[in-house]
Amino acid sequence: MSETSTTNTPPARRSWLMALPLIAFAALAALFWFRLGEGDPSKIPSALIGHPAPQTALPPLAGLVESGAQVPGLDPAMFKGKVSVVNVWASWCIPCHDEAPLLTQLGRDKRLQLIGINYKDAPDNARRFLGRYGNPYGFVGVDGNGRAAIEWGVYGVPETFIVGREGTIVYKMVGPVTPDNIDTVLKVEIDKALKAGS
Repeated sequence: MSETSTTNTPPARRSWLMALPLIAFAALAALFWFRLGEGDPSKIPSALIGHPAPQTALPPLAGLVESGAQVPGLDPAMFKGKVSVVNVWASWCIPCHDEAPLLTQLGRDKRLQLIGINYKDAPDNARRFLGRYGNPYGFVGVDGNGRAAIEWGVYGVPETFIVGREGTIVYKMVGPVTPDNIDTVLKVEIDKALKAGS
């Protein structure tokens, strides 16, 4: 009789113990889902905020010419003394096509410099992209292997960073610049960076 009660009890306890990891996983998944859903994905924090911009030099996009001269690549020294908006983009990125006209508009603001990092793109496609929408960037660095994007902490293209006059990253926007966020978010952060250095 004691043998029967011993063999009957463990299967019930065993099934409860087997379900425990599944319950824990479901609880964590629900927590993650609700935390992700409650906020704006463009506000994902970056470990680089408050730190110097990566010191990665990038070559220029070959054949990209403005007023008869090659558009320069990215030189980390360019961040000192000016507020910079760094946009990571690619011709194959659908949201990059949507944000391109807004970046062209932003590129007219002479208080800042707009820098493009062309991410894992074919040079011909990148030039065609800029030819189609106009080149808003004063500098275009080519990140052919994606290493610079890793150093910048990029989750995926497009992403936009604001670098203050001291060369420190002060803001990061994950996702595209849109009509909804360009005035209410991005330009507000640019104005903060401009005031901070004046």
